[in-house]
Amino acid sequence: MKARPFAFLIVFALVLSLAPAAVCAKRAPSLKLKDLAEQPVTLASLRGHVVVLSFWATWCAPCQKELPRLSAISKSYAAQNVRFIAVSIDDKKDLHKIQPFLQKHDISLDVWTGASADTLDRFGLGNIVPGTIILDENGYPISRIMGEARENDIRSAVDWLLDQRKGPAPALMLRRY
Repeated sequence: MKARPFAFLIVFALVLSLAPAAVCAKRAPSLKLKDLAEQPVTLASLRGHVVVLSFWATWCAPCQKELPRLSAISKSYAAQNVRFIAVSIDDKKDLHKIQPFLQKHDISLDVWTGASADTLDRFGLGNIVPGTIILDENGYPISRIMGEARENDIRSAVDWLLDQRKGPAPALMLRRY
């Protein structure tokens, strides 16, 4: 009896849906930006860490709620191998607004500048901020959140990685808008 190609595709799709998220993904694209001191920074320099990369802008209303939340969450992981990076997509002419924004909202995250809506698209986040991607210690995407990330969205993916990927894998893509 000959197997039907359609049945094989269904089984293959089922197996992929049960596989850990990193198995299905390519490593995150390279990213070379600047920190607030105008020093060059790269995503590759964070290999060996779990990374929560949040794309935002000073003019973005949902970002004004999300970044303080991420800042608070980051403090709970301070003693662990997790880095939270806030990547601004503000235009160069608006970079002077970042520091007052951080102070006003009591945000204590590392901030990188020089990204754009195209950068979000390269990371599979569309072109709307906020957008968050969680990377494993080897730079592979584990979860993407389009729109305002909830605390559980972040914690479930980070905790899964810190717990040696035990239990069900986090959702590869969440839409929160």
